[in-house]
Amino acid sequence: MSLSFVPSSNVASIKESATIAVSQRAKALRAAGRTIIDLGAGEPDFDTPTFIREATKAALDAGATRYTAVEGILPLREVIAADATRRRAGRDTPVTPGEVVVSTGSKQSLQNAAFALFGPGDEVLLPVPSWVSYFEMIGLARATAVAVPGDPSIGLKVTRALLERYATPRTRGLMLNSPSNPSGAVYGADELRAITDLAAERGWWVISDEIYARITYRMGEAPSALDVAARRDNLVVINGVAKAYAMTGFRIGWSIAPRAVSQAMTALQSHTTSNAATSSQHAALAALTRTDEADAAIRAMVGEFKERRDAARGILSAIPSLELVEPEGAFYLFFKAPGGDGTAFATKLLETEGVAVVPGAAFGTPAWVRASYAASRTDVESAMHAIVRAWSA
Repeated sequence: MSLSFVPSSNVASIKESATIAVSQRAKALRAAGRTIIDLGAGEPDFDTPTFIREATKAALDAGATRYTAVEGILPLREVIAADATRRRAGRDTPVTPGEVVVSTGSKQSLQNAAFALFGPGDEVLLPVPSWVSYFEMIGLARATAVAVPGDPSIGLKVTRALLERYATPRTRGLMLNSPSNPSGAVYGADELRAITDLAAERGWWVISDEIYARITYRMGEAPSALDVAARRDNLVVINGVAKAYAMTGFRIGWSIAPRAVSQAMTALQSHTTSNAATSSQHAALAALTRTDEADAAIRAMVGEFKERRDAARGILSAIPSLELVEPEGAFYLFFKAPGGDGTAFATKLLETEGVAVVPGAAFGTPAWVRASYAASRTDVESAMHAIVRAWSA
């Protein structure tokens, strides 16, 4: 007797990642012989710095091939905790390694936090546009994501007043992301302070995803919630090595949270993945401790991203009516599609011009489109000219 598959309620409502779907369609067209420029990518197109790769090999040769503590190796958690303590500048007790959990990428850190903090009946405020996975993470925790539309006049960011407008007695917390994926907008210190003050007053949890913090164009690093929050007993900060160090495949992220929350996330992780890959943890330790080499590599990468961004904006300036968020961080251009239909424009662009971008519907903003400039400058410029052609047509 054959058994037909009916998805359980745990996964029935999950949608495939739109960014992955775009990438797969682009690959299929390329396999069919089409020339495709893929601007759907969410990862740097740079090699992992040599010193990090060498440190990984050295760790493997030294025997870093076995289980570690579920929450990660102590030296890595110590350096993460030390940086967080520096940011707090004596405003409260030092951050300890026991408040740090190293996970298999910042995506797992975010999911761990959502599972630990939220549940049925809870509402979580989610500024939109928002990274595709936040909606699903909140849903998997059986909570409800409440979309809070960002203000176009300030780069689609949200304010204290906007969050208050969408809050209800069931609001349990909010998720922030700065620099933002998909918009590239960066929250200033005052903007973050106003939001974290509101959360403290209302008794909300704040999950702050800061994975793009070191990819900024007006400052060395974007402000962190750790820098400005008056208290941290309601704060979970997420970061990792994927973006700034071009280490997406190493799968190392981490959370900094109150001890009780970190213990709950460690317990959860012990029943899902256990520790993150041991050799990758040692690679991340090298990235975070060999700061001179790391800083030089990051400066070079961000400098190249900035040149691509500026070249792309220059080409798109041929569209006088274009509404584009000023990208102050990350490596994305986020613009409003002609006719207000991002999906239709993205489809047309891929099928007629061979350029893959991500429809804004994936981020809760269906009128918009995201184009990554984590591609060669030649490809980025060619793709921008194609966008201009498609827009004119």
